[in-house]
Amino acid sequence: MDVKIAPREAYGRALVELGRENEDIVVLDADVAKASMTVLFKEAFPDRFFDLGIAESDIMATGAGFAVAGKIPFVNAYANFLLGNGWEQLRLSICYAGQNVKVVGHNIGASSAKDGPTHLPLEDIALARVIPGLTVLEPADAIEMKKAVRAVAAHAGPVYMRVGRMPTPLVTREDDPFVLGRANILRPGRDVTIVACGCMAAKALSAAAELAARGLEAEVVNLHTIKPLDEETLLASARKTRAVVTAEEHSTRAGMGSAVAEFLAGRCPVPVRMVGSRDIFGICASYEDIQEFFGMTAAKIVEEAEKACSMRDI
Repeated sequence: MDVKIAPREAYGRALVELGRENEDIVVLDADVAKASMTVLFKEAFPDRFFDLGIAESDIMATGAGFAVAGKIPFVNAYANFLLGNGWEQLRLSICYAGQNVKVVGHNIGASSAKDGPTHLPLEDIALARVIPGLTVLEPADAIEMKKAVRAVAAHAGPVYMRVGRMPTPLVTREDDPFVLGRANILRPGRDVTIVACGCMAAKALSAAAELAARGLEAEVVNLHTIKPLDEETLLASARKTRAVVTAEEHSTRAGMGSAVAEFLAGRCPVPVRMVGSRDIFGICASYEDIQEFFGMTAAKIVEEAEKACSMRDI
């Protein structure tokens, strides 16, 4: 995990590759092309790039219009504004209408850092996963991001994908399979299951190494697709370990961890502990300090894993 690459860089380059292969790919941006790295697509295909300015509701509706015309639109903006301002259009114009729009939220989690609490999207998974028919995903690293872009484009239907801004350790390999709705086991284990998405997958692996030194073998599940859940993989792992921890760069209220807990409550009721932000807004600080503030750390995953195991044994 020594090499770090920003997922947004992989996203921008993957869009260009896809654009060369498919002339139906169009990219819409809300005045953040440099931050979202869609500027690469703009430079390669200026006739298929559209900057709508800071108008997230408009960009959602325009994306729906492109889909009606037979195009495959990738709609890009900062996740907090895209889902916050454009939610009604996402729900009705895209999802209710069943339009083939790919909605991409940038600067996710704590990554906007010093831009302050207004720019920290810690609720976007919750806003997205409640909408019927919307696939929701967050790739773990740059390698997986490139695969995800292709999978998202090939998928028939609306998608919401989170794209990380900060350089993230590479935890997957080029030859690892990537299928929407199918989780990957990054590390097998028998004592506790750690389910992670996005940048938290790397922290989960670090936590697993520390837990191993303490005599606990953790199974690390990369849940890149949050909706639909890979129920089969989650159920098999939970039945084996009987203790689960979830880790996400998002609120623990109605996020990925909630989705996992909701499923397991009905099929395999085991202790589930969650790592993520709590019922609070963020702060203005460095990326690392904000993650520490929220407890989005490997040390916190270790702490919650030990708690989950102790609860199992009651």
